[in-house]
Amino acid sequence: MLKEHYGIIRKLCRGYADSTEDFEDNVQEVCYQLWKSIDKFGGRSKSGTWVYRLTLNVCLYNLNKRKKSVEYPVENVLISKIADRQAQPYDSDSPVHILYQSIALLKPIDRAIIMLYLEKKEHAEIAEVVGLSLSNIGVKINRIKKQLKKIVDERSARLME
Repeated sequence: MLKEHYGIIRKLCRGYADSTEDFEDNVQEVCYQLWKSIDKFGGRSKSGTWVYRLTLNVCLYNLNKRKKSVEYPVENVLISKIADRQAQPYDSDSPVHILYQSIALLKPIDRAIIMLYLEKKEHAEIAEVVGLSLSNIGVKINRIKKQLKKIVDERSARLME
């Protein structure tokens, strides 16, 4: 199950990490929680849905834990997050990098929804993973896309200057 869903685990963990260390901690914790709770998977949903929900819960828990321990302004968190991501082995001006930076600025639940949407998951599966109604997911996706487009456009414009 881990091999089958490792790609989305990494993508979701990346979307909720403030640094490389946070990313690695998230992935490791998800793997541990999957191993620890595999017996609790009763097959009531698809294995992918269960893995997504577990990954999301781990990432949100770790994000909240980190936020409580941070004693400096949010601007410093965003600056360090951007600097850390620029140190990663891909072009910091690439569209993918700009997209991940922009997604990182969204609310945690909005990050989860858009990451699942970008994975081409059905609205029903997204609703099941995040615990919202199917009709609410469609509305939220449209709003998130508009918000994300605005953020990406602003970031891209700043890079062009």
